[in-house]
Amino acid sequence: MSDTITKGPEAQPEDNSSTAPEKKQKPERVASLWSDALYDLRRNPIFIIGAVLVTFLVVLSIVPQWFTDGSPFDGGACDLANSLKRPDAEHWFGYDVQGCDIYTRTVWGARNSITVGILTTVMVTVVGSLLGLLAGWKGGIIDSILSRFTEIFFSIPLLLGGMLIMSMWGEGNAVSVSVVMAVLGWPQIFRIMRASVLANKNNDYVMAARALGAGSGRITFRHILPNAIAPVIVVAAISLGVYIGAEAALSYLGIGVQPPQISWGLMISDASVRFLNAPHVLLFPSAALSVTVLAFIMLGDAVRDALDPKLR
Repeated sequence: MSDTITKGPEAQPEDNSSTAPEKKQKPERVASLWSDALYDLRRNPIFIIGAVLVTFLVVLSIVPQWFTDGSPFDGGACDLANSLKRPDAEHWFGYDVQGCDIYTRTVWGARNSITVGILTTVMVTVVGSLLGLLAGWKGGIIDSILSRFTEIFFSIPLLLGGMLIMSMWGEGNAVSVSVVMAVLGWPQIFRIMRASVLANKNNDYVMAARALGAGSGRITFRHILPNAIAPVIVVAAISLGVYIGAEAALSYLGIGVQPPQISWGLMISDASVRFLNAPHVLLFPSAALSVTVLAFIMLGDAVRDALDPKLR
């Protein structure tokens, strides 16, 4: 008799699918220029520092009473008995030649300086972008006329033209200074937008939209503008600090914001002749102006690095 080998049932692999914890898959991030830029900006310390400073300065200009108890426009805010007194524990920045508290004037002076920068940037961006979009998209005679018209304004330096116009304008304020600088500053945005539109209007997505029957207006504002606006945003963010500095220069020369209004340029102008005797009068408004311009330039540089694919 031959031995019979009885085989037991084959071992079945254990099914651990019911007990194994399910792994959650992370949602995929949609890749686009704006989403990638936002992703980079949130991890850029330069952008975070600049954004915090800019936010603080904007809040300071809107509600200066949150940061100081007094107002330089109140009756009795200045006392000649305190003229050029040094900083102390109660008055951190000291007093100017009129006996006014420099800290209070520096806080309230932010309103005109930052208002001029933001208002000028908005006007320059809107006018330059629309005209550049029109010239780049339409081309032909419209492009030629707008380009020649732009070259006229490009031949006028910003500060020199601002000095000439403001001297004829008369009494200056934040709105008049902003209008003058916007009239002289829009050609830069025009050229950037025009070049960006020319680079984008023959791309495949534009051809596809045209083939599907999309109208000229839809193609312009739904396809061309969102893809052409990035370099304009970069230049506008950097230029904002430049316009704040230009306002300070015009006010320093006496043809910008006029008293009894307050701006950092006016404060620097009043303090410059007394720098040797009372350096604190010049130090604090100059430091405020420098920090503000630096904050906006930092913000603009970070946005440029995020939006320019060549820098990735």
